[in-house]
Amino acid sequence: MKDIYVYPPQVYRRFSEDAKYQKTVRDVKKTLPYAKMIYATLIETYEYIMTMPTEEERQKHLSRMENELFNDYKPVLKKMSLSQGKLLIKLIDRECNQTSYDLVKAFLGPFRAGFWNIFAGMFGASLKSNWDPEGKDAATEQIIEMIEMGLL
Repeated sequence: MKDIYVYPPQVYRRFSEDAKYQKTVRDVKKTLPYAKMIYATLIETYEYIMTMPTEEERQKHLSRMENELFNDYKPVLKKMSLSQGKLLIKLIDRECNQTSYDLVKAFLGPFRAGFWNIFAGMFGASLKSNWDPEGKDAATEQIIEMIEMGLL
C-alpha cells in the first residue's frame, strides 16, 4: 500500500512567491520523467555490462551507449533552462542515490567526470549537488510527492 501525504494548500502573500512555486512545479513536471528514465537506463546498462566477459567489450558498449544517449537527449537537454538543468542534476541524485558526478565517474572515468563538472560549473551548476529532502529541497520534495500522487 502506498503512503498518503496530506499537505495544506499553498497560500502566498506575494505574487512573486506564487510565481516561483508555479515555476518549480513546471520544472519538476518537465525534469522528473528524465531523472526516472536515467535511473532505469543506468540499472539496465549496469546489469548488461556485468554479463560481458571482458573489459574491452564493456568499454565498447559504454562508448556506444554514450553516443546513443547524446544523440537522443542532446536536443531535449539543450531546450531546458538553466534552472531545469540544475534541478535535473538534483533529481538524478534523488532517484539514483548518487550524484551525477559519481555516475559519470563510474561509467566514463574521473577525467571526463571532472571535465563535465567544470563545464557545468561554467553555467553555475555542479554535478556534485546533493539532494536534501529535509533541508533546502523540502519544498521540491513536497511538489514531487504531490505530482506522484496525481495532485498536481
